[in-house]
Amino acid sequence: MLDTIGHNFFNAKIAAETLPAILDGMVVTLVLSGFIIVSGIFLGLLLAMIRALRVRWINVLIVIFADVFRALPPLVILFVFYFALPFVNLSMTGFVTTWLGLTLALAAFAEEIFWAGITSVNKGQWEAARSTGLSYGRTLVLVIVPQASRLTIAPLTNRTIAITKMTALASTVAVEEILANAATAQAYSANTTPLTMAAAAYLAIFLPLVVFSRWVERRYAWKH
Repeated sequence: MLDTIGHNFFNAKIAAETLPAILDGMVVTLVLSGFIIVSGIFLGLLLAMIRALRVRWINVLIVIFADVFRALPPLVILFVFYFALPFVNLSMTGFVTTWLGLTLALAAFAEEIFWAGITSVNKGQWEAARSTGLSYGRTLVLVIVPQASRLTIAPLTNRTIAITKMTALASTVAVEEILANAATAQAYSANTTPLTMAAAAYLAIFLPLVVFSRWVERRYAWKH
């Protein structure tokens, strides 16, 4: 039985043959994850700050955006962008589709998290900052957002990791990331070792991110 498990899941010969493809997939996954994290968090923060200006019709649009993209499964978002938009002459590569789709998903959650943080800041902070002569916008940027960011660290890091792990969905829209390359190698070799390597590759990428997020939470989270 152990020999069977070793042959099917830890075959050294197949692992050596598959390694270059897995490493190429890791590069794509890392780049894609980086783009999603930066753009998703930035867009979420920007939308939360715009919402803090309390322009009613803009706020309604932001709430609709956040609710829609939090409700839709990311796979559905990718399929709509990749397969439906070409019918209205909006074609995107699989990489851009995944980046945009997961960015919007992350931004929707990040906006709600940042908004919760902004509304949690004591009103006295607003009043104290405004009494020094700061404008509403400068108060928001210089006083409120830094405090709100510390309040949002734990939920934001957890949601960011959850969304970026979904880069595996890129395999469904022809992106040669880890899972896509592993699945191709598994089909050619008729062996599941490439999938074992894919699991190890995801651990190599996301386990340090999980550990780093815990450090960030301990280091910068709000201390009562």
